[in-house]
Amino acid sequence: MRTVSIQDKAAIESVIRSCRTCFLGLSDENNQPYVVPMNFGYSDGFIYLHSAKEGRKWQVMNSNPKACVTFCLGDELAWQDEHIACSWRVKSKTVIAEGTLEFVDDFEEKKNILKIFMAQYSDREFEFGAPAVRNVGVIRMKIDVLSAKEFGAKAITPWNS
Repeated sequence: MRTVSIQDKAAIESVIRSCRTCFLGLSDENNQPYVVPMNFGYSDGFIYLHSAKEGRKWQVMNSNPKACVTFCLGDELAWQDEHIACSWRVKSKTVIAEGTLEFVDDFEEKKNILKIFMAQYSDREFEFGAPAVRNVGVIRMKIDVLSAKEFGAKAITPWNS
């Protein structure tokens, strides 16, 4: 079993769309790392997040908008020889996206982003009340750097390719 890089955009987006949670990595003004699980939306090279406009996460995002978002799909154990510890793997696929967070304040744009956000979780159409839109913090991250890998992939050899 081996680790392989995923290059195909459709395969990468499939991993993102199959996840229910992402992990937002931030670093505060003292370079203290802070990673928090979050719900998300994804569309056209942007990751969308939402948050209360207060608390540690909001404060850290405001002090340093550079961020890393990780998606992980799968957790199946696999091994080549169950008696050899180094042959054990967790079969999974990951996507890591890096970029800069932007805060969205425009009311109509926030409503549209909240619809993208909900499309990650449901095929239903949703409406959002004005107080909910005004009070939620909406964050957009343009993906600047993207990498994806599959762990525990079956090794391709001439006799099984």
